[in-house]
Amino acid sequence: MNPRLPFLQRKTAVLTTSPGVYIMKNAQEKIIYIGKAKNLRNRVTSYFRDHPDHTPKTAKMVSQVYDYDFIVTASEYEALVLECSLIKQHKPPYNILLKDDKGYHYIRISSAPYPRITAEVRADEDGTYLGPYMSGFTTKQTVNTVNKMFQLPTCTRSFPEQFGRQRPCLNYHIGQCMGVCKGNISREMYMEAINDALHFIRSGGDHTITALESRMYAAADRLDFEEAARLRDRIAAIQKAGEKQDIMDAVTMDTDVVGTASANDTVAVAVLMYRGGRLYDQNSFTIPADAFSEQPLDEFLPQYYSTKNGSDLPKTILTEYMPTEHALLEQMLTEHAGRKVALEVPVRGARHRLLMMAKHNAGEKLSLQQGRTSRELLALEELARALGIEKPPLRIESYDISNLASSSMVAGMVVFENGRPLKSAYRRFSIKEQQQNDYAAMQEVIRRRFHEYHLAQQETDEKKKALNSFAVLPDLILLDGGNTHVAVIAPILEEMHLHIPLFGMVKDQKHRTRAIAAGGSEIAVRDKEAAFALLTRIQDEVHRYAITYMKTKHKKSSYELILTKIPGIGDKKAKKLLLAFKTKEQLRSAEPEQLARVAGVNLETGKALFDIIQSEYL
Repeated sequence: MNPRLPFLQRKTAVLTTSPGVYIMKNAQEKIIYIGKAKNLRNRVTSYFRDHPDHTPKTAKMVSQVYDYDFIVTASEYEALVLECSLIKQHKPPYNILLKDDKGYHYIRISSAPYPRITAEVRADEDGTYLGPYMSGFTTKQTVNTVNKMFQLPTCTRSFPEQFGRQRPCLNYHIGQCMGVCKGNISREMYMEAINDALHFIRSGGDHTITALESRMYAAADRLDFEEAARLRDRIAAIQKAGEKQDIMDAVTMDTDVVGTASANDTVAVAVLMYRGGRLYDQNSFTIPADAFSEQPLDEFLPQYYSTKNGSDLPKTILTEYMPTEHALLEQMLTEHAGRKVALEVPVRGARHRLLMMAKHNAGEKLSLQQGRTSRELLALEELARALGIEKPPLRIESYDISNLASSSMVAGMVVFENGRPLKSAYRRFSIKEQQQNDYAAMQEVIRRRFHEYHLAQQETDEKKKALNSFAVLPDLILLDGGNTHVAVIAPILEEMHLHIPLFGMVKDQKHRTRAIAAGGSEIAVRDKEAAFALLTRIQDEVHRYAITYMKTKHKKSSYELILTKIPGIGDKKAKKLLLAFKTKEQLRSAEPEQLARVAGVNLETGKALFDIIQSEYL
């Protein structure tokens, strides 16, 4: 039994569900096992269950795990490549002991007259086999690619026995199958496609394109334009399949990607190292924010790269913003490496996706410390950058007005702390100046809320102050409304000497967050996925909270009107009854004597109250 199991279980509970690689370490911080996962949380959790069903070798490995690290990747395939790279570097002992849980995989070309290309885990049937391969994922991906690229059939029909017996399937109609089932594809033409597919698997796209181009030109010279067009389409399919990988290889040939995340005065930095077009390794750091004088990267980058050998420096370093003295830093790194080292800030495309992956890794490291998900941390950071706020807003207050034809006019205040609702701090306001004016109502609410703040500061009892949510100032105020709402509230904050960032949440016709209102202009946030999701959630929550209170109050007002129909029951006595019996069910269960006693009336009036409460009106 591993005594560290409770710690490992708590750590794994907040682990990301993204694909990636996990790195098990013993008490001496030596790497003892490296594995990949499609879902990191699920896979790592399987090791640390209270009653796991492990093999003896796995159980022995788990008993020695003191801690683990992880690297988030963009796909399961990238996790596989990284796993292989890290195993070659570190040679963990248990990767040799436990290797028997990974089988071999093959690509099979059947021996039928019209052979099929399939992925197999055994080589015990007739046919020709390519392999073995260590990765089942790569094997299946390759087979799927060549079958689509060369329009080979993947159905269960047998040819030529079933020529013309059934209509072609969907794959034929969407251009992913040549339609052998129709009976108009000769065996020679089919075998040509099979041989081209095998050439592609063995030699790669470039060699295959060269060979196909020679045949295409030869067909054109002999005026066989139908054959030339078919070969042209096959070349185009191969080129299209290779475009995305070519872009990624060019981007990641020799690149470091540096991402950061911050929360609660802590900064996490993740460095993803790409070499030869593949994710090779990763470094991560968590540092107190006060260790940096200005922007974290201004000090982190020189310190980090000055400790490395010049030959280990990449050609390109991707960062989320350009350091203040980037020209001097580039010069220093170039001299250290003996070749050009460039800093870049990607804003779109493949490079930007890599940067977001680095930020995701940094956020995951930080989330283990903060008890928050990386998405929540990223949302607050994105929101701060979009709004021009110096630090991520850890406490956000949002306000909305709700009314029904100027009656039951109310407001709701919701609080989000560290990106999550803090329901204990929610507050409701019944508007005293009942008029059809949302702006005046919002002014009243803000005055009342921050008047309570000033009163709380005068409180000498620190225990009472700590329990009063009004005693805490928010880092950000969001109003459910546009620039006009912001314009009428900003002077109140100035008047009360409060310097709190103030913005409005602008809705579209479907009541969804469209933009942020700020100083007479609007800030688009739809392109900032995590921040946009957080804003939408806040706006939905404050609207729900305000309208629920409005409906409750309106319903109570209706009850009061019904109760005042009884002679001797006025507004004050009706309110006394509703305060004593807070729900409809409590009112219905009250006896006439109880009703009379609470309202301060005689028993006859109590019986009249009892009758109307039991009637269909309530």
